[in-house]
Amino acid sequence: MYEDILLPTDGSDGTIASVTHAGELAETYDATVHVLSVVDTRNRFESPSSGIAPEAWTEAERERADESIQNAKTALPDDVAVESVVAEGVPQTQILDYVDEEDVDVVVMATHGRTGLDHYLIGSVTEKVVRKSPAPVLTVRIDEE
Repeated sequence: MYEDILLPTDGSDGTIASVTHAGELAETYDATVHVLSVVDTRNRFESPSSGIAPEAWTEAERERADESIQNAKTALPDDVAVESVVAEGVPQTQILDYVDEEDVDVVVMATHGRTGLDHYLIGSVTEKVVRKSPAPVLTVRIDEE
């Protein structure tokens, strides 16, 4: 049923729950987990960089992406096949492109479950992927506590 599982990660604390789910699915179906982290390359007026120099922002994003992938790989079961990918661009676009290009069977993503003003202001990469993904998306809610 599932041969290729996409696990996008931004390295945030709560994403370990999505790693756990992806690992369990991969063990059950003998699937490969594709751990993807996106270097957000939008300019400082479009992204959360808050006016940081573009080069410094991109370098910090690359370091965060590498670290988040390593942390996810460490948390996955040892017997699960893993592919690591760092992409550059707009997170939801890169995730959706990867789903299409790699013929992913399921996407496992964390969601903060924001509502109201927080949701409006911050938006949700997960929500955008859920709405547009041709593959099923398993969302794992992250408790804010």
